[in-house]
Amino acid sequence: MQQTGAALAERIAERRRGGDDPRALVGEMRRSVLLVPVADGGLWSVRSGGVRWICGFTDETALARFALRHGPGDQPMEYAALLGARIVDEIVPALDEPAGLAVDIATEDGSMFFPPVVGIVPDAVAVDAGAAGRAAGPETERGPRS
Repeated sequence: MQQTGAALAERIAERRRGGDDPRALVGEMRRSVLLVPVADGGLWSVRSGGVRWICGFTDETALARFALRHGPGDQPMEYAALLGARIVDEIVPALDEPAGLAVDIATEDGSMFFPPVVGIVPDAVAVDAGAAGRAAGPETERGPRS
């Protein structure tokens, strides 16, 4: 069942206080409808730390905080309402680069990042997808091949 972003914002707050199960947070993100700004015919994203972050917001208030800093002046910011699962399962893999989801980045003490790792994005695009297999294999014990 899809949900508004309010439940996700509450889970993020709980997680930031040190509680809640990270898997429950990811599940809430997947079920939530997020507001994603649209710019130049695509979804708003930023690059940081070698990752492209799609910016999503849990409600119009959180989006408005972002728009005040990054929006087109006095014009309303266009956005798409997308299910979190669609963002991480369909949009992230289509980007052909490490990508994740940044939620409520303009909300002080309320943001959360969902990086491109196993359990959040599809294994085929997760940056750590091969880490478990390599750690146990003889290749890791010998070090990298030259």
